[in-house]
Amino acid sequence: MRKFLQTVGGAATLAIATALAGCVAPVGPVEVTRFHAPDAIPLRQGTISVEPAPGQEGGIEFRTYAGAVMRELTRLGYSDAAQAGAPGQQVATLSIERHRYRPGRDGSPVSVGVGGSTGSYGSGLGVGLGINLSGPPPEQVETRMHVMIRERDSGRTIWEGRASFAVRADSPLAQTPLGAAKMAEALFKDFPGQSGETILVK
Repeated sequence: MRKFLQTVGGAATLAIATALAGCVAPVGPVEVTRFHAPDAIPLRQGTISVEPAPGQEGGIEFRTYAGAVMRELTRLGYSDAAQAGAPGQQVATLSIERHRYRPGRDGSPVSVGVGGSTGSYGSGLGVGLGINLSGPPPEQVETRMHVMIRERDSGRTIWEGRASFAVRADSPLAQTPLGAAKMAEALFKDFPGQSGETILVK
């Protein structure tokens, strides 16, 4: 009896673990595209500041993404201009777009298929009824990040990067702090990157 209970208990534990694993929201890759000038020697050097792009609001959400971008820039070798108390020699203009959407599903949730057959033993008619019980597709959150690094004095753009990322709305990465860190890390991976190339960063 004890052995039987242990077996049942182990099976129940495995079933619970499998169910919990199925509840984890899937994580999609970050699509990244970068461009940079062939003579962009000043990259990774000097002081830099992160500022809102024209038309971008500088609210709490923006500051979260700006902080994630600055952490990546300092990791690459830049110095934070704000700590020096002066405008940066370079400026990274940042814009963020976030929106929610629910993917559509083609066709009716109820489908009927009719099939007929004839043979030496008579004819037959089969009717198949299919009902979609999976419910509506889960809501998604898409985030787009755009960063341009310019020389402050000349205004010349020496690097530009774009990243897009979509996850289920119930994923932890749909929250701003985690999503901002993931996107900034992906955007500056292998900086400055291959100019004009689009990559997927998992």
